[in-house]
Amino acid sequence: MPSTIALVDDDQNILSSVSISLEAEGFKVDTYTDGAKALQGLASNPADLAILDIKMPRMDGMELLSRIRRSSQMPVIFLTSKDDEVDEMLGLRMGADDYIRKPFSQRLLLERIRALLRRVELGPVPVGKTGEPEPQQGAIVRGDLVLDPSRHLCTWKGNPVQLTVTEFLILEALAQRPGHVKTRDQLMDAAYGEHIYVEDRTVDSHIKRLRRKFKRVDDDFAQIETLYGLGYRYRDA
Repeated sequence: MPSTIALVDDDQNILSSVSISLEAEGFKVDTYTDGAKALQGLASNPADLAILDIKMPRMDGMELLSRIRRSSQMPVIFLTSKDDEVDEMLGLRMGADDYIRKPFSQRLLLERIRALLRRVELGPVPVGKTGEPEPQQGAIVRGDLVLDPSRHLCTWKGNPVQLTVTEFLILEALAQRPGHVKTRDQLMDAAYGEHIYVEDRTVDSHIKRLRRKFKRVDDDFAQIETLYGLGYRYRDA
């Protein structure tokens, strides 16, 4: 059975173009023009993943996410504008899995959808005798850091760190070669794919968020180093 995507946006152009793109990839797409209609539709036609615009009439994306999370943990991707950084952070704290800024690449959105659905399909993360997540085959282990790309799992000293898909891909690119400097262009390619233009400050913002999330778990976290004028590197243990 094809996965069902709930697409919620008050922009008819986005509803049309994105639904056509997703249906061409084999997904079933249910479209809604506002949060209230989406909430009603999801009650009778559950989805495997939801894509929500933040700013909508009647019920915005934040309120819709809050109500979805009362009964469902399905993956949610926010569509945001350039000036929605505060809303992005609030949305992630409320349980959104990722966000993509408008205008966006259809290919980028498709990659994010597949990554999140793959995480769901793989099911719960196995735990060892200590109760901590067990690194699986293909996981990247760098001292206290464990990254499991197949399950989109990140832990630091055994504690889970909730990352968006974009943040995960940037950290993965850095952790694959500790001590080696990655330029902003290289990190952009790793997170967004080649031929997609992203401003340098976008990568800087993601790095700030990564550091902030790790410091919530460990106040002494300092593994991601800035080399001014060059880029970033993951500190070799």
